[in-house]
Amino acid sequence: MKTHLLSFFLTIYISTLLISCANYGDALLYKNKNIKVSKVKTILYFNPEVFPDINEIKEPTYTAFHSATSDKMKSLGNIKYLQVDTPISFDDVDTKTVKEICQNNNADVAVIPKVKYFKVGFGKYVFSNQVIVSMKLYNSKGEYIMETSYDTYKGNGRLLGTASNSVIIGTKGAIRKLDKELKN
Repeated sequence: MKTHLLSFFLTIYISTLLISCANYGDALLYKNKNIKVSKVKTILYFNPEVFPDINEIKEPTYTAFHSATSDKMKSLGNIKYLQVDTPISFDDVDTKTVKEICQNNNADVAVIPKVKYFKVGFGKYVFSNQVIVSMKLYNSKGEYIMETSYDTYKGNGRLLGTASNSVIIGTKGAIRKLDKELKN
């Protein structure tokens, strides 16, 4: 009886720990509480800015990012998802361009993403490439609403896996945080 009870509590403890670790990687970096977003019907996603700026990793990053966004958007319900191949700087967002593209595509909000790669390892021994996916959310008027990020190393604590899989996990985590904050 004692061993069954102990294993039951151990299972609950480990499950809680794993669930909390998955949410540990996401962060709300900024939220403008003065701007309320009504029902979102159409979301516009730009291509992510990739750091470091290496041409060989851009196309696989774009593919993994847009695959993850389309999968996650399907799970969020009846929200239209638009992909724009126009590059926009994450740190210096041109709000006039965001406003214009939103109005031309009848989008309610726009997401400006950034994918930052970093290596995990000791010295010359690299175990894996991890990413931090950051997203800035703007409304159709070009007003900055919020910024979220997801760190795959902190969130999942995994050392094995491909870089594109890290981009997918990070993108889904950042979108989950955006959705959670929009509903609050």
